[in-house]
Amino acid sequence: MITMKDIIRDGHPTLRKIAEEVQLPPSQEDQKILESLHEFITNSQDPKIAEEFGLRPGIGLAAPQINVSKRMIAVYVKDENDKLYSHMLFNPKIISHSVEKSYLTAGEGCLSVDQAIPGYVPRYARITVKAYNIDGKEIKLRLKGLPAIVFQHEIDHLNGKMFYDYIDETNPFKTIENATPIER
Repeated sequence: MITMKDIIRDGHPTLRKIAEEVQLPPSQEDQKILESLHEFITNSQDPKIAEEFGLRPGIGLAAPQINVSKRMIAVYVKDENDKLYSHMLFNPKIISHSVEKSYLTAGEGCLSVDQAIPGYVPRYARITVKAYNIDGKEIKLRLKGLPAIVFQHEIDHLNGKMFYDYIDETNPFKTIENATPIER
């Protein structure tokens, strides 16, 4: 089971690397890693398990965050209608996105970043993601709102980007043109 001690922190070189594609069909080892990412985020949202193991709550986790430089992410998040988006994905790629942007009014956080970094992070309001599920089958997801933001955050980890790279340092709460604010 992954715990906070397995999650590498800001400044670790793996977080700035472009992760390798996962060979398909996925190996049992890659499937186990992907399952462990998903297990962490589901456990981290269970107050009893989170307290017992000292887990910070998370809604997404990418393999580079556990020092595995491979293109795999896990997401476990509900949208504004309480619909659950629970996914374990290999080689996710944004294949289309809206012109409109969105951002979280509370800003973004990250399990690899121990301090709060205030500011708005501009994201695409809607995205389509192509990826491969745990069995190596191709899937497409159309996302908007919080799930779209989470997927962009996790896919950024696969490309060596951190959420704070997008924050305007001189004016972190600058109004983002053509953007919808999302409360969380």
